[in-house]
Amino acid sequence: MNGMIRGGQLDRSRQVALQVHEILRERILKVQLVPGTVLSRASLQLEFGVSQTPVRDALMRLQEESLVDVYPQYATVVAKIDVDHARQAQFLRLSIELEAVRRLTTDAPAETAAELREILARQATVATPETYDIFDSIDRDFHRKLYERTGILQLWASVRRQSVHLDRLRRLHLPMPGKMQTVLGDHETIVEGIASGRLADAEAALRKHLSGTLSNIDVISSEFPTYVRV
Repeated sequence: MNGMIRGGQLDRSRQVALQVHEILRERILKVQLVPGTVLSRASLQLEFGVSQTPVRDALMRLQEESLVDVYPQYATVVAKIDVDHARQAQFLRLSIELEAVRRLTTDAPAETAAELREILARQATVATPETYDIFDSIDRDFHRKLYERTGILQLWASVRRQSVHLDRLRRLHLPMPGKMQTVLGDHETIVEGIASGRLADAEAALRKHLSGTLSNIDVISSEFPTYVRV
């Protein structure tokens, strides 16, 4: 991983500041821009071919999400991963998704399980270190489906906004040996619990799954000591 900023293509029919924010946010979440990376406004203006205003607005949005630290008259740098913020996001997700699983075990469980199995089958084909980026994207598809099937899809966007630091931790954890296989196993147990109406099994698997990264915070912090603020 490195902190190099790579060029982004902007759609001039959309708001420029929003696109710059989206691109930089994605780089931070994927840890392509590592904590401590200095974000030069002049360099960003040159890269994206825009004026100072959209760059400033994009960085302000990132600051509001606690993804960058702004030091006036000095520098804007990519913030460290905030573990306390990640724990609160985990609490939010666990609260919502446990209720979603509870409902899905009684409301059309066979249909839900069939759709989740299709996603799980796709995810299993990319469970390799070389394709963990795709694996992570499909992982989000799996959880998004829980919200969709429960009829609370609007909450998904809110949860995603609150999960930025948890997502950054997961990106560090995912390539570690055995993590992807554990994710697949947890997903399979969740699906089978829903399909068979075994709520306790599905809930236990979901608790274990959503706690996996934070339960390994010592390992992650040891591997990436300059990335994490405990």
